Amino acid sequence: MQRPDRHNEIEVNLISTGSITYLLGGSKIQIPSYRLAMFWAAIPHQIIDYSSHQSYYVMTIPLVWFLQWHLPNSLRHSILHGNLLQVDISKTKESDLAAAKRWCADLETRSQERHEIALLEIEARIRRTALRIKHQGRRTRETDRGEGYHLFGKGEISKAEAIACHIAQNYQQKLTAQDIGDCVRLHPNYAMILFKKTFDVTINEYITQHRLYHAQRLLATTDEKILSVAFDSGFATLSRFNEAFKAAFSCTPRQYRATHR
Repeated sequence: MQRPDRHNEIEVNLISTGSITYLLGGSKIQIPSYRLAMFWAAIPHQIIDYSSHQSYYVMTIPLVWFLQWHLPNSLRHSILHGNLLQVDISKTKESDLAAAKRWCADLETRSQERHEIALLEIEARIRRTALRIKHQGRRTRETDRGEGYHLFGKGEISKAEAIACHIAQNYQQKLTAQDIGDCVRLHPNYAMILFKKTFDVTINEYITQHRLYHAQRLLATTDEKILSVAFDSGFATLSRFNEAFKAAFSCTPRQYRATHR
């Protein structure tokens, strides 16, 4: 993935073999074999490494569907606050991989009935995962038996990745080129060139992406006034917020909230 991606869906990765590494939400996260991983893809995310033998399935779930499912509030809250959820499926890998293969086959047909069945099965699998997590409680690392789940797993990061992490952790504040250069001990101009070369997006564009993702979450899940959403997301003025939001989503913040509530 040459540049960070973002789309207003819940992305589910089911890893069969090998591993993939994302840069997402201020962390470098590796997803190993036999994991079901889920995150809100409105967060700028990018695959920065993968094993040569990786194999995985990708499913995208519209945000409005995800919000309508009967999922535990704690899980929904965690996903919408930028966490990537990983669940060990090594004990159910055969059935999970067979199901994923079946879903792909069904969704590639023109049969509306097969489409509906596949979507119901996907919803059921996610809800079953949520039920398991609810019963087990939050765990931040894998147990000796490989059960449970965890969120962010951090690895070594480069200068450009460190800039991305700094932005992800501070986008609600005023950020200057000098601030960003200082965080990685580079001249601001060189920091901007390095970031653009690495991620194929400017630092200002990346900051705006994070602020818009934050605004999406607030609009979809709270009753905060539009002005408060703009300021809380890091925008200095309401006009700049409205301009950036409409350019990104082809609708106003108010229209977006009406659609997703």
